[in-house]
Amino acid sequence: MTKSKYVRDNLAQKDDRNYTYSAFISYSNDEQDFIIKEFIPILEERDNVQLCIHKRDFLPGNEISYNITSSIHESRNVICIITKSFLESYYCMFEFNMARMESIYARNGNRMLFLVFYEQLRPQDLPLVMLELVEKGSYIEYPNDEQGNIVFWDKLKEAMT
Repeated sequence: MTKSKYVRDNLAQKDDRNYTYSAFISYSNDEQDFIIKEFIPILEERDNVQLCIHKRDFLPGNEISYNITSSIHESRNVICIITKSFLESYYCMFEFNMARMESIYARNGNRMLFLVFYEQLRPQDLPLVMLELVEKGSYIEYPNDEQGNIVFWDKLKEAMT
C-alpha cells in the first residue's frame, strides 16, 4: 500500500506538459501598480519567468471568460493576489474559481493555485473555498519590509517550479 501511494503521489506531482506561461497572475485593477512595478520586473526580467498578465496577454475580441479559461489552461500555475478589492471583483473570483476547478478536474488535484495575501484580511472575510487553500498551506503573505521581500520572491519562485 505504501509503495502504491508513493508511486501515485509522485505521478500526480509530475506535469511534463509544455505550458505557454509559468504563471497566470489574477489581480484586481487596484493592484496594477504592484504588478507592473514589482511582479513583472522581478519575476520576468530578473528571474526569467513567463507571466500571463490580463492587461497585456489577453486577446482582444475574445470573450473575457474565454480569455480567462484559456490563459489558466495554458499556465503551469495560477497566482491570485488577494486583497479586499480582489474578493469584491466578479472577474477576480471567476479567475480564482476557474483555477480551482482546473486544479481539481484537469490536473488531478496537483497544486497549481497559490494565494498571495497582499493585504491583511480576517479569516471571516474569506470565502470557505479560499480558507481551505489557506489550511493546506497554498498561500504566502506579502511582507512590508526589505528583508522579507527577498525571502518572499524566492519562496514564490520556488513554489512555481
